Amino acid sequence: MSKITAEHLARKAYVYIRQSRPYQVKHNVESKRRQYGLVDRGRELGWSEITIIDEDQGHSGSGTLRSGFEQLLADVCSGKVGAVLCIEGSRLARNGREWHTLLEFCGLVNTLLIDEDGIYDPRLPNDRLLLGMKGTISEMELSTFRQRAQGALDEKAKRGELHTTVAIGFVRTHDDRIEKDPDLRIREAIAFVFRKFRELGSIRQVLIWMRQERIELPVISSSAEEERKIVWQVPVYNTIKHILTNPIYGGSYVRGRSKTVARIENGRKRLIRQRVQEQQDWKVLLVQHHEGYIGWDEYQSNQALIAQNANMKGSTIVQGAVKQGKALLSGLLRCGRCGRRLHAGYSGTRNNVIRYDCRAGQGDLYCLSFGGLRVDERVSEEVLRCLEPLGIQASLKAIEQECSASHERIRQKELALQQASYEVAHARRQYDAVDPDHRLVAAELERRWNETLKAQSVLQEELEQLRQAPSNELSAAAKAELLSLGTDLPRLWNHPASSPEIKKRILRTVFKEIVVNISGDTIHMVLHWQGGSHTGLQIAKNSRGQHRWTTDADTIELVRHLARVLPDQSIGAVLNRLNKRTAHGHNWTAGRVCAFRNDHAIPVYRDGEREARGELTLEEAAAALNVSRMTVLRMIRSKLLPATQACLGAPWLIRKEDLEMRREQLKNVPRTPDPNQLCMDLE
Repeated sequence: MSKITAEHLARKAYVYIRQSRPYQVKHNVESKRRQYGLVDRGRELGWSEITIIDEDQGHSGSGTLRSGFEQLLADVCSGKVGAVLCIEGSRLARNGREWHTLLEFCGLVNTLLIDEDGIYDPRLPNDRLLLGMKGTISEMELSTFRQRAQGALDEKAKRGELHTTVAIGFVRTHDDRIEKDPDLRIREAIAFVFRKFRELGSIRQVLIWMRQERIELPVISSSAEEERKIVWQVPVYNTIKHILTNPIYGGSYVRGRSKTVARIENGRKRLIRQRVQEQQDWKVLLVQHHEGYIGWDEYQSNQALIAQNANMKGSTIVQGAVKQGKALLSGLLRCGRCGRRLHAGYSGTRNNVIRYDCRAGQGDLYCLSFGGLRVDERVSEEVLRCLEPLGIQASLKAIEQECSASHERIRQKELALQQASYEVAHARRQYDAVDPDHRLVAAELERRWNETLKAQSVLQEELEQLRQAPSNELSAAAKAELLSLGTDLPRLWNHPASSPEIKKRILRTVFKEIVVNISGDTIHMVLHWQGGSHTGLQIAKNSRGQHRWTTDADTIELVRHLARVLPDQSIGAVLNRLNKRTAHGHNWTAGRVCAFRNDHAIPVYRDGEREARGELTLEEAAAALNVSRMTVLRMIRSKLLPATQACLGAPWLIRKEDLEMRREQLKNVPRTPDPNQLCMDLE
């Protein structure tokens, strides 16, 4: 008795077509023909209306979302389908849940399943048992295939011979080894990225520099289907990051850097690739597997620096990248009370006042807070004391880097121009080889030739500009100054041309972290050096109200005395003649003297104040005695007449009582420096 009835033939027949991988869809054409050939078998069995579902081509049947299979289930449930045709059960599903769901729905609505072996009615016990076994075998078969293939891949990876893709800068040999790319421009471009990162210490800074200088890097073209095609373009962030973080450039073979995790989302399995595998979780790591662009130790150091540069991972985990600002210890300080990283803040009218604080307190309260100027200076002194023997080497290295900076730019442009010249010659050979009468092809080849000529012309102009630009090579005087600075590191450190970013990188190189605590008016610091040593420092805090912009006590006392005899304008003139400056290093003016007096509660000089105290100036005393100003000055110097002077250049003050008491005695005083000269009264 036939299982196909008129009820089945009154509905549609569905042919489900699927192949697991895009490679199979493209190359396994015979399987594709067999599956599409099921349409003819459906017509032979009596169906006139047949629907083909092939949306799932290139999708796995192991439980991932398949739109074609979902549509098939929906149509089966609606009663539209009389039979489902496939070459074998594994095409429909390779997991038990989807397979048995299809069987359950087909049994409920009386839908047949047809493959190359026979016709099955899910309502019949024997057919249901056979279909269940087919589904179990398909699922087990997939697991066996995967286990066998994965085992072979793992064994090949352990030998360092499994290469699915090869990074830029390397090529794969015929015996499954990898070696450096023979293209000189590619090799030098990759090596240049590592040199620049060694100099700048940040992926972002390398990116900014290369984009400003229009330096191109090689990348694999995404449009290349059959063969590996390399194009040159201005880099983006991920291009540089992939070069710096790929261990293949450190001469090592790695397998298992990423991990694929299966999750259940909306009732379906979803595969997620996570790139968070730590180095200790890598399946295979073969150091010194091949010749790299850098050593393995430098690769490890680069990864540690990149990890520390991540600013968005919380203040208690990483230091963060070196930023602008004068706070030299930013990212190095850790609170000795709560363990959090300290923040660097800036205040003042010019945002140049540094302050470190721990923001773990409640509300506006800080766990600890202190000024940064004295701390930065003290830590810098400790570092310079340890680095002093390396000063000459640092100076020579600075000279070498300054001289090679412009050479690197020119070298990259020269290599790019050589590549462009090859492209021009290649385009010309293609154009010369075409039949001139075949205008459709000749026109396109001519256009390509013109584009390569334009690119060559642009590179030639850029290279000429670089060659004609002023040379960055240091003069003999500049080299001598750098060498002299190498013998005096404190002067080099405090030189106006020394950037804070370089100082921060030096401090991060020598320090792992600095733990800070405050006890009373003392800052306690523990310097944790990279080598494992520890150094303790105690730094006195400024008392409340004290800061670095304070005037010395002698100047304050001097202004206090001068304000009793002179107005503000005259006080400023006296202070300037004495070469005294304000706390900020400025000259004194009437306005600054006035502000200074107000800050220190010194009253202003009032007209008649000196006369009210009974004090005379040098000129007034000379007029009272009817002698010259110099005669009175000699009397003062010979201590015949008491007088006071606040400082050199300030007016002499003579009490009126002292002058009256000595008036008769002073009449016989010589009017000249000669003590033997007598005074004569002339009528």
